[in-house]
Amino acid sequence: MKGKKVLIVDDDEFLLDMYVLKFREAGFEVEIARNGEEAVEKAESLNPDIILLDVVMPKTDGFDVLRALKKKNVAQKALLFLLTNLGQKEDIERGMKLGANDYIVKAHFTPSEVVAKVNSYIEKTK
Repeated sequence: MKGKKVLIVDDDEFLLDMYVLKFREAGFEVEIARNGEEAVEKAESLNPDIILLDVVMPKTDGFDVLRALKKKNVAQKALLFLLTNLGQKEDIERGMKLGANDYIVKAHFTPSEVVAKVNSYIEKTK
């Protein structure tokens, strides 16, 4: 989506590279963070339109990052997606209660499908 800024937060370099490539191909401006602390800092300074957030990361997990972003009002205008391999019902409910717009289980979607899903949310919020 032309001109939309996405912050992708993941500690897995291979997956990070794949998502960066797919979002750039779709016209997004892409920034990355490799851990939760970096995610909060970058979200505050970059003010992204979309944040894709892994849950299982070193230092600070995705749930804590989501809490911090909500507390600091950084996430007010950003669409927040938890993008993780944790697919348990309890994890999904926890993520949604903390304010995620959606909970995407990595194993169920290709990176291209994740881009399409994000684009559909953007279209809905126009």
